[in-house]
Amino acid sequence: MKKFFGHLSTVLRHKWKVFVHCCKAGIPWRGIMHDMSKFSPTEFVPGVRFFLGTRSPNEAERARYGFSAAWVHHKGRNRHHFEYWTDYNPETKVIAPVKMPVRFVKEMFCDRVAASKIYQGKNYSQMHPIKYFENGKARRMIHPETSDLLESWLVMLAEKGEKETFEYIRKIK
Repeated sequence: MKKFFGHLSTVLRHKWKVFVHCCKAGIPWRGIMHDMSKFSPTEFVPGVRFFLGTRSPNEAERARYGFSAAWVHHKGRNRHHFEYWTDYNPETKVIAPVKMPVRFVKEMFCDRVAASKIYQGKNYSQMHPIKYFENGKARRMIHPETSDLLESWLVMLAEKGEKETFEYIRKIK
């Protein structure tokens, strides 16, 4: 029961923070709909089973089985993940990243900031989201324009803070 309520609490706290951030970013509906698939049995059951409290249960599932079925399900249903935005390039016939619509980049930003706050707790700083982004940059398959846009907002957050960054993001269409 401890893992069940731990995972449920983490998901609900995360969804709430994302909703608050999405409202600040001018996309409240994306905040309401954010991560609803986490309540499906395909994602929720492994989330409880592999609950860690300090990082995503998908990492523990991946360590156990070599992949995370919950993550495969999640990224295929949530358009704020850059991994959703891949398709066959009509010229090369190879799977390649596709540029994300701005509203989903906004939600991705909100998601990353909220996740940093949840997992870092009292150790959170506005530098954490950009550091996390930079750590994974070399192995990420994301459209260059999407990556540059997200990175610019994460840098702005680190340098200018939440208030100014969300005011700026809100104005972008």
